[in-house]
Amino acid sequence: MRAAPWLLRVPLATVFLVLHLLWGMMAVLLLFPVLSRPARDAMVRQWSRVLLRIVGVRVEARGFPPAAGGAPTGALLVLNHVSWLDVFVVAALCPARFVAKADIARWPALGHFARGVGTLFVERGRRHAVADVNRAVAARLAIGQHIGIFPEGTTTDGSQLLRFHANLLQAAIDSGAPVVPVALRYHQDGARSDAAAYVGDMNLAQSIWRILRAPRLAADIHWLPGIATPGRDRRALAHAAHAAIGEALALTLPRSAAEPADTEPESPPETASATP
Repeated sequence: MRAAPWLLRVPLATVFLVLHLLWGMMAVLLLFPVLSRPARDAMVRQWSRVLLRIVGVRVEARGFPPAAGGAPTGALLVLNHVSWLDVFVVAALCPARFVAKADIARWPALGHFARGVGTLFVERGRRHAVADVNRAVAARLAIGQHIGIFPEGTTTDGSQLLRFHANLLQAAIDSGAPVVPVALRYHQDGARSDAAAYVGDMNLAQSIWRILRAPRLAADIHWLPGIATPGRDRRALAHAAHAAIGEALALTLPRSAAEPADTEPESPPETASATP
């Protein structure tokens, strides 16, 4: 009897994935301190592309990401959130740092790893935490860095779009940076797939197992037109980004989901950052 293809692919991919992660950690510790920002960005992009190849995820892109260093400011990337893979799909095409919950900074080894690649952390429940992160994001945007946020505050299986929390969009207004909505979905042979979804009580090992067992898994990323920030408040920006992503994903949204919230999300994003 022939072994199932995934029985052969999964062990080999797992070995390569572990080696790739170790290489990334060594690069952050030894190379990042002496490399220029463009060199670090190029390494992150290549590392992310290799990671996606290892786990068998093909990237299909529509539209164009914001250029690196091609404008007076960076762009605030506003994304729907399905998987921990989302960060690497973006990073394979566009240099970006991400905002994540502060718990990740305290993870053994991986916390230093995330800090080393420029992740910004928000301490949920601490007074003024969001204001502090907004100032940090605005400063990064002002020097031309692209920053990614997941305003849903948690992941979904890709079949819905949750209400956007508007607080972190204030950084785009403060810096004058455009807001770029980015729509993400995963599919197999053209049909929506939840194989990459990182939801519920699933842990990272279980998620990787599901991804490696999913044949012909593809990530569809749609770069949508940027939204200028002058004259807009953060709730209007959140509403416009939500509507653009919902339309791109062809999702019918209940009115309650379309109205942005001006509070912190109850469940901050699990995703750490793009890594080299």
